[in-house]
Formats: sequence, C-alpha cells, structure tokens
Amino acid sequence: MINFPHHHTFKAYLKLERGLSGNSVDAYLNDVNKLFQYYEVIGEEFIIKNISDKTLHNFIIWLSELGMLANTQARVISGLKSFFNYLMLEELIEIDPSQQLDSPKLSRKLPDILNVTEINALIDAVDASRPEGMRNKAILEVLYGCGLRVTELITLRISDLNPTQEYIKVRGKGNKERIVPIGETALKFIDIYLSQVRVHLTIKKR
Repeated sequence: MINFPHHHTFKAYLKLERGLSGNSVDAYLNDVNKLFQYYEVIGEEFIIKNISDKTLHNFIIWLSELGMLANTQARVISGLKSFFNYLMLEELIEIDPSQQLDSPKLSRKLPDILNVTEINALIDAVDASRPEGMRNKAILEVLYGCGLRVTELITLRISDLNPTQEYIKVRGKGNKERIVPIGETALKFIDIYLSQVRVHLTIKKR
C-alpha cells in the first residue's frame, strides 16, 4: 500500500477516535490511496492544501471511466470525506474540498415476489398431517393474505384477532397499531389450528 501524506496519523485516528475495525480502516486508507494514485496518473504533485473540489470531481469521473461501480464510488467518497474531516480537525487544511462531493445515486433493486401460483404451491406443499403443518398453513395464509412482515406476524396475539368482523390488530414499526382485514381462508386455517391442534400442545408463555 502506498503511504500518502498523513497516512499513519489518519490510520491512528480511524482506529482510536472512530473505533473502526481493521478491515474498515484498510478500506478507508485504500480510498485515499486511490486519490494519491490519481495524482501520479495526471502527473501532479500530491499536496494536501492544493486539492480542490474540481480535482475531486475529476477523480470520481476517472474512477467511473475505469469501470468502478456506483456503490464502490460511493464508498470511496465516504473514505475521502472522512480523510478531509480528519485534516480539518487537525487544522491541516482550512477548507474541506470534499464538502460539495456528492455520492452517485444508487439504484434500488426491487424485491423479487412470488406470483399467485407460486404462493399456492408453497402453501399446498405444507404437510397438514403433522401438528406443525396446520400451524404453518395458518402462518403462510396470514402472511400472504394480510401482507404482514414476519416481525409483525410473530408478535400477534390471539386477542388481536377479530374473526367476526374479519380483521386483526397489527403492531408495526414504532409499536404503531393498525387494523388489517383478514380473509376467510386464513381464518379457516387459524380456527382449525386453534381448535384441533393447539389445544393439545403445551404453549410456552409469550
């Protein structure tokens, strides 16, 4: 690894002040090294006080032209911002050239979802002859039919169920409650599980 100016003191800052792990420290040092290497490519001397926001902008363009992915560019920018923040704290520079350096917008991949046929196949694959089978069918029906998160499902109580009016009370993020409709099929499997299976089990508290 090339030792850029203030390499050792920046490394100590990351370890002692920031409390970063060894891998994270190495990643930050490598990010600044990339900028150091860029100066070698363009044939200019790496002088900390002379680094401008325009130079940093051209550096990111250079990384992009080399084929660096947007998420990796974003990590490099994070490392550079940390480096210049350290230099500001140590009063080694008066102006932070990375302030105007924006991370590239990262596209969010939409989650893969199951279609109706796949959901039905999943539910039908459950062995209902086993005690946990009817419970699992009820779980899948509630998850799918009510559109719940797993964490919301596992915090449901029997008292949250209103089969007469066909709804359940769900506690979501921040312990906020909402009313969610529940379908006949989910209610049917819940009823079978409660009346025919659960009554024969020793249920742990909570």
